[in-house]
Amino acid sequence: VQLQASGGGSVQAGGSLRLSCAARRMIWSTFTASRRGWYRQAPEKQRELVAELTSDGMTNYQDSVKGRFTISKDNSKKTVYLQMNSLEPEDTAVYYCNVEYGSRNYWGQGTLVTVSS
Repeated sequence: VQLQASGGGSVQAGGSLRLSCAARRMIWSTFTASRRGWYRQAPEKQRELVAELTSDGMTNYQDSVKGRFTISKDNSKKTVYLQMNSLEPEDTAVYYCNVEYGSRNYWGQGTLVTVSS
């Protein structure tokens, strides 16, 4: 299984980006039954959960991104997205996608998001 993340880049504060994470070589039924999440790690900080989408469709967000970020999925493409609006310099980090199924935990390679003021 490989998680291929894309969509990072450099934007000015107030801008938007959409991150994508495609699950390669994952069985469709496994993807749909898994918990999917986006994490981020800023320089000299610990990795933190930004948003998650459970297998039954529940979403949870870190307080700092509520109302600005939206996690979603396209099961037919086995892809999870993170739409990020009203970006702030504090959102600057490497973003990682994560798919968790039972005891199996998969991580994408990380995509850098840089927000300038």
